Amino acid sequence: MSDDREYQKFLEQCQREWEARCSRCGACCGVVEGDPCEHLRRFKKGGYYCSIYTERFGLHKTVGGRPFRCVPIRDILHKSWPGDQDCAYKKDLSK
Repeated sequence: MSDDREYQKFLEQCQREWEARCSRCGACCGVVEGDPCEHLRRFKKGGYYCSIYTERFGLHKTVGGRPFRCVPIRDILHKSWPGDQDCAYKKDLSK
């Protein structure tokens, strides 16, 4: 197997591991604030998911119509937002 292919497989594994850290709390999507992203959906057994996940980045609206820009979580990990104490990514970084 070529080095490029091995590296691509490594990057894909890193991406899967990063995504798996999310606890689906919905805090970064506005659940705690009470006006979440219009694309946020609740699982029947609890937790949240994005209905447009692969196209989520960019300008969107909240359920109440407020515009906001969805960004990668890595871009806001250094910031605070309502409910961020429940964010699994932030918990992992604080270890």
